Amino acid sequence: MLLENYESPWMDEELHIMRNAVRKFIDREFVPHMDKWEKQGFVDREAWLKAGESGLLCASIPEQWGGGGGNFKHEMVLVEELSFANVSGFGNSVHSGIVAHYINSYGTEEQKGRWLPKMAKGEIISAIAMTEPGTGSDLQAVSTTAIRDGDCYVVNGQKTFLSNGQMADLICVVAKTDPSEGGKGISLIMVETAGVEGDGGFSRGRNLEKLGMKAQDTSEVFFADVKVPAENLLGSHEGKGFVQLMEQLPQERVIIAAGACAAIEKALKITSEYVKERKAFGKRILDFQNTQFKLAERYTEAKIARVFVDDCAVKLAEGKLDDATASMAKWWTTQKQCEIVDECLQFFGGYGYMMEYPITKMYADSRIQKIYGGSNEIMKLLIAREI
Repeated sequence: MLLENYESPWMDEELHIMRNAVRKFIDREFVPHMDKWEKQGFVDREAWLKAGESGLLCASIPEQWGGGGGNFKHEMVLVEELSFANVSGFGNSVHSGIVAHYINSYGTEEQKGRWLPKMAKGEIISAIAMTEPGTGSDLQAVSTTAIRDGDCYVVNGQKTFLSNGQMADLICVVAKTDPSEGGKGISLIMVETAGVEGDGGFSRGRNLEKLGMKAQDTSEVFFADVKVPAENLLGSHEGKGFVQLMEQLPQERVIIAAGACAAIEKALKITSEYVKERKAFGKRILDFQNTQFKLAERYTEAKIARVFVDDCAVKLAEGKLDDATASMAKWWTTQKQCEIVDECLQFFGGYGYMMEYPITKMYADSRIQKIYGGSNEIMKLLIAREI
């Protein structure tokens, strides 16, 4: 096959061993439960604990803090294998690829020791609270506040679209510690939900019903005079939050791009198999010139996407990836994911509209890729700034 013969230049023997182990784990522990998780709207906590036990969580966090001691390439393997298996509900990218790295990059020694080992074991599930009902991708416009009051911060506001929101034990909250300073007044506050849920002023809304990614719990959360210990400020000083967000967002965007590449490759694989079997007017669908041309175009785009994202992954692991290139990767690959999955679905005819077919689930799951992690319109603005 055109794509199966390609090997990413960053792969090595250790990562091959990891990929095989991850693939077996997903097939054994995740795939059989997907129907159940999609119906209930969340992944069982037991699955998180099993993932932690098997070393799938916090793979790129130092061993000193309970992680796997790897780098971004290890996260890439996890993202790809989950996407190849069509497992879209397990929110490890947020947990391990985003929140854990905020703590590792900006947290104190005490904060790292308190949270990261439990996150690596799956004993703590984490989320990040960026988006608000009226802000979308405009992070500088957040209205949630965290005002210092003695040895506490008092948090007030509302956040929405939190992945892992129903299950989260630890939430990284983007809030203004000094509302008069605009974006310069933003800080990251770590909220431990066990101590504040209910009478403590923290509450969760319903598990939001989405177009796709049915197994991933996604929630609104509310803060009403929630008291958080001052030592839960991430970083040594207030007002560093926006810079911290900007420094970490390239990794989030490459994670999204990596998932897009894997989804594209999965869609093309199952479509190629299908058009070789399905017949119309006495011959295989693959034997029609239109099918051949369409798939030739899409395989070419898949190869371009893979080579581009592999280059981004190498640069990110080396600390050399710039914001504009990360934005290019996120925008282009997710756009192509939506286009290619849609075109692949067309080859399935009416069966492509039936939820029992994997391509149908992939169609529903793919649409969010152009929105979260910064909408694709924002990606284009970030790229344009460098022109």
